[in-house]
Amino acid sequence: MSVAERAGPGVARVPVLAVLEYYLVGYRRTWRAGVFSSFLLPVLTVLGFGVGVGAYVDRGVGGVPYLDWLVPGLIASTAFQVAVAESTWPVLSNFRWIGTYLAQAAAPLRIGDIVGGHLAFVLFRVLTSTVAFLLVTALFGVLRSPWAVVVPLVGVLLGLAVAAPVFAFSAAVPSDSYLALLFRFAVIPMTLFAGVFFPVEQLPGGLRQVAYVTPLWHGVDLCRAATLGVAPQWSVPGHLLYLAAWSVAGWLLARRVFRRALVV
Repeated sequence: MSVAERAGPGVARVPVLAVLEYYLVGYRRTWRAGVFSSFLLPVLTVLGFGVGVGAYVDRGVGGVPYLDWLVPGLIASTAFQVAVAESTWPVLSNFRWIGTYLAQAAAPLRIGDIVGGHLAFVLFRVLTSTVAFLLVTALFGVLRSPWAVVVPLVGVLLGLAVAAPVFAFSAAVPSDSYLALLFRFAVIPMTLFAGVFFPVEQLPGGLRQVAYVTPLWHGVDLCRAATLGVAPQWSVPGHLLYLAAWSVAGWLLARRVFRRALVV
């Protein structure tokens, strides 16, 4: 009996949950390695950047100790990178190598079910990684506000804003060489210059405007405001609406690209 069937007949009739169940069953065999890295990576990152580099930043950033200032950026960056990693090679392989999407399209599933179920699993991975990072950093005493509890929700919204358009990109490219280009020219620069490790105000004017356009900066600013208990540089509704716009546009584009590739 499947997970959906055990949950009740109503849930069993929701196709998108059946697709999500497929990925959860596969993840059940590999989750132990993921959990280990989810807790070890934050410790190493905080110690390396926050404690190591932070020792040379005597005055902190904006009157805040560097470690306290850095952690929310690292959490948002983790959500961003997990979303991209789960939306590139897994999506391409489901088209080109494994053929999972082709098999699902042959079943009584709609394109929205196929895309939505896989996206739901990606968001599950983003949520668990973000929660793990938040728990680890809480042990370092760097969470200065009770609003830090909303950080995982911000991470999920950021993950959707990134994963949905990357789904469309991964479904459209003919080979994984394009995914390497995505990481080289988009993911790495965005991680370095979207306010994770230093304020974007230190960038030249043109690059600063580019940083403001990236969804990662909006996630970083929201997470930083939540953990430090300060007002974000933009308004909270503005950040949320911007990330929601990326999510909706990415969802519509991904569904269109998937339909073109799967529907004969």
